Amino acid sequence: MRKLYFLVPGTGGKFACGGLWAELKTFKLAQQVCSADVVTYKQRETDKLFLDDLLQQPNLDDVIFVISWGFDIAKLAAKLQPYHVVYHAHSAGYKFNLPASIPIITVSRNTMGYWGQKSPNSLIYYLPNEISAEFKNLHLERDIDVLVQTRKSSEYLLNQLIPALQQQCQVQVVNSYVEDLPGLFNRAKVYLYDSAEYWAQQNVSEGFGLQPMEAMACGCQVFSSVNGGLSDYLDPGFNCDKIAGYSLKYDVKRIMKVINSGISPTLSEAFFAEYRYENIMKRLQVILAELNEFFDHKQHHPGNIPSLTRGRLFKLFIQKINSKFRKKYFQGL
Repeated sequence: MRKLYFLVPGTGGKFACGGLWAELKTFKLAQQVCSADVVTYKQRETDKLFLDDLLQQPNLDDVIFVISWGFDIAKLAAKLQPYHVVYHAHSAGYKFNLPASIPIITVSRNTMGYWGQKSPNSLIYYLPNEISAEFKNLHLERDIDVLVQTRKSSEYLLNQLIPALQQQCQVQVVNSYVEDLPGLFNRAKVYLYDSAEYWAQQNVSEGFGLQPMEAMACGCQVFSSVNGGLSDYLDPGFNCDKIAGYSLKYDVKRIMKVINSGISPTLSEAFFAEYRYENIMKRLQVILAELNEFFDHKQHHPGNIPSLTRGRLFKLFIQKINSKFRKKYFQGL
């Protein structure tokens, strides 16, 4: 099995974010299946390989480069064109296309559907993010009525909904790194998450949305937007509630109803099984085996399925118009 090189711009500092942590978590999982290393390509780090140095080495046919940083994908794909490359897709909506020679691993079915339409000749796989075992309901007394993290939150949530709730219940707003997130979720009755506005400004989608699922696993009632990858697992009315529903007054009414009920939601562990370690590892082993088989084939055989380029789509459109015209013409004879 080929060695994997997970490419990230850097592993800390200005590059620190949820997407980076998710990628490094996948790297750790991959190390349990095959040899893998982290490679930086913007920020040189003393204990990490650097891409430009690595590309000076001969015999890179036995490695696979895993690229994931959305805004850098187009340049990285061009730079790594002679090599074996896999795109680990978190968010969707970036303005680039990929050749069929680059397989795509998506973290959500929402992102898989996007690439299934945009890149129909590529191999595409689904590997959701892992929800660590530490995120579980400890059945403790919950002393926080409403919990919200400011990052990615909408103006409505921060400037209207939270102030309105603070007049009626105990609200904790988090705007910094939390050391014990499972512990914090286990103290909260309700967790609020509203990222649609944030991602609309970025012009890309919510890739997965770890926090709502982690909160659900810890027994919180989640009020969330259902944009992008969140739509994979959130089901308003059944396992969560939709936030920003019609009016501020109606949101407050629904949230206070949950708080005053004193009832904690109970989702079976079967619901989370798809996102737990055991299932992720099974899927990862299958995917990596298929990728190695594909790159064996690609080394000796060129791709020959026509791509859905703008030119080809225009040609298909003209063919469709001509076909309709001929059909009407012959029907009129």
